[in-house]
Amino acid sequence: LGGLGCVTVDADEVVARLYRSGGAGHQALVNAYGREVLLPDGEIDRKKVADITFATPESARKLNALIHPLVLEEEERIIEAEQRRFPDRDRIFVVEATLLLESGGRDRYDRIVVVDLDPETQLARAEGRGMTRAEAARRMKYQMSRPERLRLADYVIDNSGDRRAAEIDTLGVYDKLVADLQAKKGGAFRRWGKN
Repeated sequence: LGGLGCVTVDADEVVARLYRSGGAGHQALVNAYGREVLLPDGEIDRKKVADITFATPESARKLNALIHPLVLEEEERIIEAEQRRFPDRDRIFVVEATLLLESGGRDRYDRIVVVDLDPETQLARAEGRGMTRAEAARRMKYQMSRPERLRLADYVIDNSGDRRAAEIDTLGVYDKLVADLQAKKGGAFRRWGKN
């Protein structure tokens, strides 16, 4: 969608910036969990934080309560800066976040685009990126069920096939988003969320 002209905000990149030494997320994590979440160079040990986060539902809620408001603030800052740069241009803003719906995104975004694939393929792809099957399954446990995600989606991109098939689906969704924007010319959409 970024390649098609949408302004994209990647929540993982935002979190990575917040976790850097001196960042608000870095300080929040050290305050909450102590220096044991730091690598020897003083940076956040993201693997250790993930292990803490996905240990229990309560620990996941605790981390989200610390970091999620900071991510939303940064997201707003990025979008407002882009709107100031091009005040007369109609833009589609897309926020890419893994747990967007789980964190209340349905209420914050005008459209929800779910990139969907079956759980077995999701596990295999996570393993292909170096995650163990157990780690991937543990993380998936915190995701909304597939039927619920699909029910909440305005548009779905099927990512179970090859890259070209997903690109074709993405083009179709982009056309629908442009049509939505054109239909609502008098009041621009806030942004679209991608889960």
